[in-house]
Amino acid sequence: MASDSHPDFRLLQPTAKAEKELVVDRRKGELRAEQAEALIRDVALRPMESGRKVIVIQDMHLANATFANKILKTLEEPPPHVTLLVTALDRAAVLPTIVSRCQVMELRPLDRALIADALQRRWGASKEEAELLARLAGGRLGWAVEQLRNPALREERMRHLETLWRLLAADRVERLRFAGELAAQRDPQQMFAMLEIWMSWWRDVLLAQMAQGEACSNVDQTDQIRRHAESISSHSIRAYLATLKQVEGYLRHTVNTRLALDVLMLKLPRLEA
Repeated sequence: MASDSHPDFRLLQPTAKAEKELVVDRRKGELRAEQAEALIRDVALRPMESGRKVIVIQDMHLANATFANKILKTLEEPPPHVTLLVTALDRAAVLPTIVSRCQVMELRPLDRALIADALQRRWGASKEEAELLARLAGGRLGWAVEQLRNPALREERMRHLETLWRLLAADRVERLRFAGELAAQRDPQQMFAMLEIWMSWWRDVLLAQMAQGEACSNVDQTDQIRRHAESISSHSIRAYLATLKQVEGYLRHTVNTRLALDVLMLKLPRLEA
């Protein structure tokens, strides 16, 4: 296991669309039909060294429909010598037919101090980086490590925040133009990443209004948090957080993406420049 060569363990991960290689940003890959076919062949074989074969299917929320449909029978009736482990960021992002065939085990978030310490000791993060990522991670060590290794993801966070700040002072025309551009990109993972960052932001603004700044996640943007906390009512923020959650649910199902994003933009609180 330590050398990644145990014959009875297999890890399936999303692959890039073109070159079929693993990608650094896993959100850009998919679990594909050919991987499902290989999995079905593999589970039929007896273990070579151990009493069981263990197969981990990572990031099931990134599986395409063909992959998911092909493995349904295997998930429902796996051979007695096989243990299948399926991971996903959110069960709501996985097909119900997959979830219904699994025993769901919710993972508890790690303590913020534990994540910060691990990032410094094992992954060489600075104290400031470790503290910020530990707060933003929401208990997800793997997420924090991925952010640390890929600076482009941290730049993406700032782009989403700067877009939010710009739209707060924008008129309806500019907001609807942005909704159209976002819908035209046809990149659901990008939209969900943006929604998560926006939800984190408004949560911090509410915390600042309640004099709980120590609990904020975006601690590198305290001045901007304070400005929004002083300028926007808590009622408006709570209502918009509910809208964010509602639109996120819509986007995970068959809806008119442009219409959902229009609603998201039109209900955004307004901040006078």
